[in-house]
Amino acid sequence: MSALYNPKNPQETATFRFLARVNSLYGLNLLTYHDLYTWSTTHIDKFWSAVWDETGVTGHKGAHIVDNDALPSDNPPWFSDARVNWAENMLWCRSAEKTALIEATEPTPEFPVPRLRTTTYAKLYSLVADLVSAMLHYGLKPGDRVASYSSNCIENVAACLATTAIGGIWVSAAADFGPEGVLERLEQVQPTFLFAVDAVVYNHKVHQHLPKVSTLLSGLALKSPKVIIIHAIPHAEDRSQWQEEWLGWNDFLEQGRKLQLGRTADGEVKWNRLQFDAPLWILFSSGTTGRPKPIVHRAGGMLLQSKKELAICGDLCPDDVFFYYTTTGWMMWNFLVSGLTIGCTLVLYDGSPLRDASLLWRLSDDLGVTIFGTSAKYLDQLSKRYQPRSRHNLGTLRQIYSTGSPLAPPLFDYVYEHIKPNIILSSITGGTDICSLFAGMSTALPVYRGEIQCRMLGMAIESFTPTGSVNPPDEPGELVCLRPFPCMPIGFWPLPNYGSESDVSAAEKRFHDSYFAEFKGTWYHGDHVIITRSKSGNGGGLIMLGRSDGVLNPGGIRFGSSEIYDVLDFAFSKSTSAQHLLDFLAVGQKIDNGTDERVILFVKLSADEHLSLDLESNIKAAIRERRSPRHVPTRIIQVPDIPYTLNGKRVEVLVKKIVNGAPVSIVNPATLSNPECLLFYASLGEELRREVS
Repeated sequence: MSALYNPKNPQETATFRFLARVNSLYGLNLLTYHDLYTWSTTHIDKFWSAVWDETGVTGHKGAHIVDNDALPSDNPPWFSDARVNWAENMLWCRSAEKTALIEATEPTPEFPVPRLRTTTYAKLYSLVADLVSAMLHYGLKPGDRVASYSSNCIENVAACLATTAIGGIWVSAAADFGPEGVLERLEQVQPTFLFAVDAVVYNHKVHQHLPKVSTLLSGLALKSPKVIIIHAIPHAEDRSQWQEEWLGWNDFLEQGRKLQLGRTADGEVKWNRLQFDAPLWILFSSGTTGRPKPIVHRAGGMLLQSKKELAICGDLCPDDVFFYYTTTGWMMWNFLVSGLTIGCTLVLYDGSPLRDASLLWRLSDDLGVTIFGTSAKYLDQLSKRYQPRSRHNLGTLRQIYSTGSPLAPPLFDYVYEHIKPNIILSSITGGTDICSLFAGMSTALPVYRGEIQCRMLGMAIESFTPTGSVNPPDEPGELVCLRPFPCMPIGFWPLPNYGSESDVSAAEKRFHDSYFAEFKGTWYHGDHVIITRSKSGNGGGLIMLGRSDGVLNPGGIRFGSSEIYDVLDFAFSKSTSAQHLLDFLAVGQKIDNGTDERVILFVKLSADEHLSLDLESNIKAAIRERRSPRHVPTRIIQVPDIPYTLNGKRVEVLVKKIVNGAPVSIVNPATLSNPECLLFYASLGEELRREVS
């Protein structure tokens, strides 16, 4: 297989500079990326120690690194003697000339030209210092949770930095998410502060956000947080829906500026350097059962992993302009903001990426974007309507990152033919669980059609057979990680000392069952993959085959089926309801040659009832209102029965596989209470596949 891209001078990349450092430090003769990768996953203590030194972490390192004999299920402590602060490492640059953040908002008829707001590193530091002072004034303590229900704006980044400077724990939800879904997340962590925007722009329209904020707060009434309202769009501010106790961003900031709390004698922020394993932020999974899982990530792990990914593997430098299209509720926002540790310029965009397909590419030219991050779904939709190469210069662009779902081989062709031929196209994979990457980019390696470039340094991932042995190259299997890594989450919330003994114990069990129950001692990630045979010293690329579980992923937006089920339980499952559902099941069906999926909702009604257009419309409206438009199923279909396991769990994964073409013979009927109903789904699957063929 010939490469679509070959690096001109791989020996001059950051990866090979790091390889030379390792050779010198330990008297080795590593020659290729594969050599370095193998060493990094064998000697994890030496490797991560070298990453700390190579990337210039600010803080106290200490002598301890990690137990090199530990298993992932041990979740061992890292850098036990270390003291670091994540925000301090984001704001080492204090230049009054260097731009830190550029914020672009989608145009509207009132403001047809995208408004750009900018801040330098010096101004961002001052902004964070004033926020730290204000938050201390209102009682924020290390370990307190600070929530955001906001757009992708400068203020949101600053609030995250200020929270973590003090040692608070950041929690973020996207503004386009329904208040009930946000409540399910925030009620688990009980934030003491809430930063929220008053309005957002999407699809050339202004959408008022405060009604959603009020609905959220009514659910948090037992412990209402301090609310700070941000006005981040160019349109006139409207305070008619404000509640009396809310504070405006500028007023909050001014209080902090006057008080000057949390400063040293010479005016420096008092960075709260905590243990390496101290909690930094909580991200929520899109699990298929129960409430979203609150995944707690460690500050030092997030810092060290992002420095490795961006500085060593991605070769980012202070001259780069780094853009990622993301909402604040996706882990790619955290990934993007971590780019501040490079000292480069970040581009924040809020709005629709495709209503005007040229917009993001015009911005790329205007702002000199060098790293362009997006989703596979965006590239798929773009490929059907727009060819940037013929209309834009894109002279500064050197890397494109794609994630959210597997990047189909034809989209590799599209990027190299219709966006830019001499570019690194890096499909990347990891996820919310690790808030980083298992496999992804390397400026030192070629790009092959349909493949992720490589396994990331220090991440000992393999493809397992169902019995837990390592697959040979080019065989499909389950993605696992065999060695501990510093960005493993600390656990699920509540951590010890943050909840009752029973709640902490339940969280610990749930955490273990989520990642370590499938294969003893090993991290199980839930992705079906192929690790290819090594080419050009890459140690093998990855081909993503999809999720192993029932997580829904329409348009690259992942969420759990339980988020739909909870709405249906609330609105349609009461026996007194005029429109009553007995049961339901949601799965994803592959469309667009496997580059996307649509949500299919199966519903079971009473024997004498039929699914009416009115009921179907009401189901969609309820899901849209209580979740978001992206949660609304494409098809709602009445079925005679919903399959269950013997222990009472809906059989989502098997139905999903059958709908997507797998034979019923893959099912072990002894594990199901009603296996006969799967024949109906097999027949229905044929019809559904014809619809999208």
